[in-house]
Amino acid sequence: MKNVMDTLRERGFIKQTVYEEELYEKLGSESVPFYIGFDPTADSLHVGHFMQLIAMKHMQDAGHRPIILIGGGTGMIGDPSGRTDMRSMMTRETVEYHVSCFKKQMARFIRFDGENGAIVVNNADWLLNLNYVDFLRDIGVYFSVNKMLTAECYRSRMEKGLTFLEFNYMLMQAYDFLVLNRKFGCLLQLGGDDQWSNILAGADLIRRKEHKAAFAMTFTLLTTSEGKKMGKTQKGAVWLDENKTSPYEFYQYWRNTADADVEKCLKLLTFLPLDEIAALTQYKDERINHAKEVLAYELTKMVHGEEKANAAQSEARGAFGGEGEMPEKTVPAETQTILQALIATGLCKSNGEARRLVEQGGVTVNGEKVTDVNAPLPASPFTLFKGKKVRLRVIVG
Repeated sequence: MKNVMDTLRERGFIKQTVYEEELYEKLGSESVPFYIGFDPTADSLHVGHFMQLIAMKHMQDAGHRPIILIGGGTGMIGDPSGRTDMRSMMTRETVEYHVSCFKKQMARFIRFDGENGAIVVNNADWLLNLNYVDFLRDIGVYFSVNKMLTAECYRSRMEKGLTFLEFNYMLMQAYDFLVLNRKFGCLLQLGGDDQWSNILAGADLIRRKEHKAAFAMTFTLLTTSEGKKMGKTQKGAVWLDENKTSPYEFYQYWRNTADADVEKCLKLLTFLPLDEIAALTQYKDERINHAKEVLAYELTKMVHGEEKANAAQSEARGAFGGEGEMPEKTVPAETQTILQALIATGLCKSNGEARRLVEQGGVTVNGEKVTDVNAPLPASPFTLFKGKKVRLRVIVG
């Protein structure tokens, strides 16, 4: 079987590793238990987690066992990485509910039974009852404050103030790796490159304290060609929960991927063969739109299933390509003006937003641009366009 490290490198995942040759040999010759951590800060995973899920599946398919670490303990402190403010703390009940939601979503990507079946663990089980003095004597002795302060996750917080609460985060994440190594033989931690300092600290702790092999590997962050993190819209995060981001909105997010980012996203987020991806993305003109459709369909199918992916694609083609079915919305019979229709369909959240959209020329009804937010509605049904991307067939009553 092909070494999974080759697969990850070819598809553009790997950013940094340590003891690379030794890790490559282990991944090619034995089953390596590995872990990825997830902060339970919401009741759904989002696009920012997507790469971790795909990488986990690549690893599991190659014979390696995933350990999903839920940060129920560290989540009560808050990871300072990539933050300019302090995270809010959660109750244990909230964390447990979020864990149950995560597992349902992850089951679309990885197996929880059979050989190399994934396991879910919660670091609250060992962090919440720690004796602090014993922890400092046992673990803190291996950490240099001077070295910790050079880590990007801490340096970026120094200006606004880094609490001692957050300063403990690196020690606790390193301790997680040590516990998983002792309990499950975990040899490798994976994560986004913004976690490099924390992940490296865990591998270093195991090597120094246990005198055993331990490895770290980080992935490139999912960003656009302009360097912005993917997975955000004007409405906020793009969620995997269809109640937060509908399959149609999810499909449209990926269908609107910039031309320059399509090939990278197909490599990182789908399982299509590389030669097929190369064929899809060889054109730099309007033919790249077919590759965008494939990307949107494949990801929607993975997250929401084939039936909802087919429906989303059909709606999108109906709205923008003259094929398939246009999405439809029924509004109350008392809806009489364009402003009321924009609110009732959910295209705008407030009267102010609706007024601004009309004033900026962003609303079209039955092919004609709207200039008066209080203009009466045409006969039902009618087509309502918000900008160039969102189109609805509206039925009144």
